[in-house]
Amino acid sequence: MSVLREFREFAVKGNVVDLAVGVIIGAAFGKIVGSLVEDIVMPFVGSLGGVDFKSLALQVGEAKILYGRFIQTCVDFLIIAASIFVAVKLINYLRRKDEEKPPAAPPPRDEQLLMEIRDLLKQK
Repeated sequence: MSVLREFREFAVKGNVVDLAVGVIIGAAFGKIVGSLVEDIVMPFVGSLGGVDFKSLALQVGEAKILYGRFIQTCVDFLIIAASIFVAVKLINYLRRKDEEKPPAAPPPRDEQLLMEIRDLLKQK
């Protein structure tokens, strides 16, 4: 019974749940960017050069080296990496913007006095 309890404690820890959410969102983000690359960017690039990267291959005897797919995968990686970079930069910018908010102005003198009186009354 102790092993089940330990497993339950491990599984519901915040870090494990956060990691699971991150993996799921990362997979979904990967699908979105993959679709962007495959359905929008690469057809455009292919139309400019008249080349479909996925169809590029080199026949060596009976083996077929699909170097076009490799090129496609490298382009996918670069676009995904750039997208993640932009997303992280945006998140960091928004965090810094929240942290840079000036501290609230102190309340007027009469309000400060009233707060001090209130605090003194609470102590009694």
